[in-house]
Amino acid sequence: MKCVLDTNIVLDLWVFHEPRAEALRLSLEVGHTHWLATAAMREELARVLAYPPIAQRLTQRELPADTVLGHFDRWAQLRPDAPKAPYACKDPDDQKFIDLAVQHAAALHSKDKQVLCMRKRLARCGVALNPPA
Repeated sequence: MKCVLDTNIVLDLWVFHEPRAEALRLSLEVGHTHWLATAAMREELARVLAYPPIAQRLTQRELPADTVLGHFDRWAQLRPDAPKAPYACKDPDDQKFIDLAVQHAAALHSKDKQVLCMRKRLARCGVALNPPA
């Protein structure tokens, strides 16, 4: 299965160790799920890891930001930026995730309200939103 992970999901997987994300993390690590991403998504993750609340969490957990970026580099399969999908998200920062998921008919994992409200439109493009891992 192919998937696209928004930045908050990546944080859940490797910073917050969210129990609800455990099945997805395991699926990625054993190769049942293939994570598609772009260079812009990695840049966003690097920027978010430097935000004070996230950086503080990393410090508390003695987890270097480079370790989280290393997970990205190990598990994400880089693709070129995707063309604009037929549907636009109200939050332009989320559009790159939607575009890539639509281009590859990949599952999209997101907690963003602006993405969640697009469930039916994304389904019309062959994108399952937050399917079970």
